[in-house]
Amino acid sequence: MNSVSFYVITLTITLLDQISKFYVQGTLRLGQVVPVISSFFNLTYVLNPGAAFGFLSGAPAALRQPLFTAISIFAVLFIIYYRARHRQMRLLPSVGLACILGGAVGNLIDRLRLGMVVDFLDFYYGAYHWPAFNVADSAITIGVALMIFEILTEREKG
Repeated sequence: MNSVSFYVITLTITLLDQISKFYVQGTLRLGQVVPVISSFFNLTYVLNPGAAFGFLSGAPAALRQPLFTAISIFAVLFIIYYRARHRQMRLLPSVGLACILGGAVGNLIDRLRLGMVVDFLDFYYGAYHWPAFNVADSAITIGVALMIFEILTEREKG
């Protein structure tokens, strides 16, 4: 995949993430729940001061905000550097890396703008409830899955 395609995927994910978050912030009140699919999926506007699944959300903001912002900036810069050094990547890992970068940039924008991340995708089944997440989180998960799939299928070939 060429660099233009890589960064178009990255930019598309970042824009979809930010547009969806601005929509949620503009139409829902913080904490508001809008049922979409009964007993399965809601739109729920929450702010996540922590990392994935609220990790360290209870830590003092003076520690948490600079830590997660620095980690996000490092991840973005590392992916850009890695991509520049490995331009001849196969398609799946390249798309995966673009998804991870787009998601990381989307959540970094939130951290810089709000000091926390906007989450709103809320899936559950009965008493089982998945923590709310967003488009950026979804892109990161898909990107990691693509890269793992590539690693596993390459290992089987070799």
